[in-house]
Amino acid sequence: MLIPFSMKNCFQLLCNHQVPAAGFKQTVKNGLILQSVSNDVYQNLAVEDWIHDHMNLEGKPILFFWRNSPSVVIGRHQNPWQECNLNLMREEGIKLARRRSGGGTVYHDMGNINLTFFTTKKKYDRMENLKLILRALNAVQPQLDVQATKRFDLLLDGQFKISGTASKIGRTTAYHHCTLLCSSDGTFLSSLLKSPYQGIRSNATASIPSLVKNLLEKDPTLTCEVLMNAVATEYAAYHQIDRHIHLINPTDETLFPGINSKAKELQTWEWIYGKTPKFSINTSFHVLYEQSHLEIKVFLDIKNGRIEICNIEAPDHWLPLEIRDKLNSSLIGNSANCHAY
Repeated sequence: MLIPFSMKNCFQLLCNHQVPAAGFKQTVKNGLILQSVSNDVYQNLAVEDWIHDHMNLEGKPILFFWRNSPSVVIGRHQNPWQECNLNLMREEGIKLARRRSGGGTVYHDMGNINLTFFTTKKKYDRMENLKLILRALNAVQPQLDVQATKRFDLLLDGQFKISGTASKIGRTTAYHHCTLLCSSDGTFLSSLLKSPYQGIRSNATASIPSLVKNLLEKDPTLTCEVLMNAVATEYAAYHQIDRHIHLINPTDETLFPGINSKAKELQTWEWIYGKTPKFSINTSFHVLYEQSHLEIKVFLDIKNGRIEICNIEAPDHWLPLEIRDKLNSSLIGNSANCHAY
């Protein structure tokens, strides 16, 4: 059951330094199940940051459900030029976000459920969370063949990935978040998560391509709502808490003081592109000149998302040395994504 209500006193109970309101004492005694009313990837990632930074989770775990409009989310230590088709994303109006956790790149849309399990650092256990999801899936469809892997993925029929995992472990608090593919756009997913850019050399974390499948393809009754309710029921039973899913607005500063500044930071160029680990590009292309093809070579070193070293090599009769030197100098300091298209 979904319950929209002011969570202010709930969060006062869970936050440090706050005196609990008696009316919510039983509701949040052992934890909460939350669901965002927003489909904005930056706002929902900001909720994760806010809970991780501000809440006392000792004996009070939290499960957070959230879904996003079409977007691509890269891991904390990844390279967007290497992971996705930035040109196609721009054409289709797809948002790009960098999360705080590690792991690989994922495509989000309204057919994908995101689940975040918040606990203390001591209680952090990814496999236990995945087993909980498996029990929920088995409860709604006992015939499903879904298994957890050593990489903390969930595989359907032994080969199709329906869930990937990432996590962030702080000094006292931790969270594990994972996806659950219900009815996502598979064609869009595969085309967006395929970089067309050649010659990239990087030590950034690289995603591992996998075959994927929607649960709805296996059973048309497995809608996002059915799956979220099943996981919520299992989570509540496991933690012995109220199974109600509480709706939250991630832009409400009365519930989450300072959260909008967190969301704004996640949208900045400096965070999305500027946090990319240093990388280089060594590529070439051909141009037609007087009925012959000339090879143009390009070497770039990129740091903090901006061109640090640029060396373009081309025949002098096509691009004179003086002009080439000026071109190389003019590109230094530019953001690399200006030239990815």
